[in-house]
Amino acid sequence: MHDWNVVISVHERGFISACELLGELGPVSRTEFRNVLVMKVEDISSMMETLREWILKNPGILSFLARVVPVTHTFTFQLPEEFEAKAKEIVLGWAPRLAGKRFHVRMHRRGFKGKLSSVDEERFLDKILLEALEKAGTPGHITFEDPDAIIAIETIGQRAGLSFWTREDLQKYPFLRLD
Repeated sequence: MHDWNVVISVHERGFISACELLGELGPVSRTEFRNVLVMKVEDISSMMETLREWILKNPGILSFLARVVPVTHTFTFQLPEEFEAKAKEIVLGWAPRLAGKRFHVRMHRRGFKGKLSSVDEERFLDKILLEALEKAGTPGHITFEDPDAIIAIETIGQRAGLSFWTREDLQKYPFLRLD
């Protein structure tokens, strides 16, 4: 599936259970990466609430779902520079929501090994955001301890997905597990 908007990581031997459960919410496909699935849902909010309710009723679901991360912006890229340009444009759109806030960017990269570094891209985007916030007169701060927000980046090969999550989202949806 090329047009995904949710990335799922499963624990060992959790593949079939994850496919059966999540298949009720939308089409699920395996990827070329071990224990990583993708899916396409029409309504991210509805999917998140349904999954949250299922987990509240049956916490054992988290024994096979390691992470479920919906993304709101997706794009394809061929080169690291193209990734950076597109990711920069998206994250700068979230800068007003980060005014005076504590945050960080977290990237989970699958593929593009040796060409794209998760740590380098996180630092690059953190710096871009800090500069934009400073220029706007609303400085933010990078922190990994109880941040106000996390920008999540998921890549599968040459496709990337980005999303913005608040502290409240992270508390409400235990399956995100962004860090």
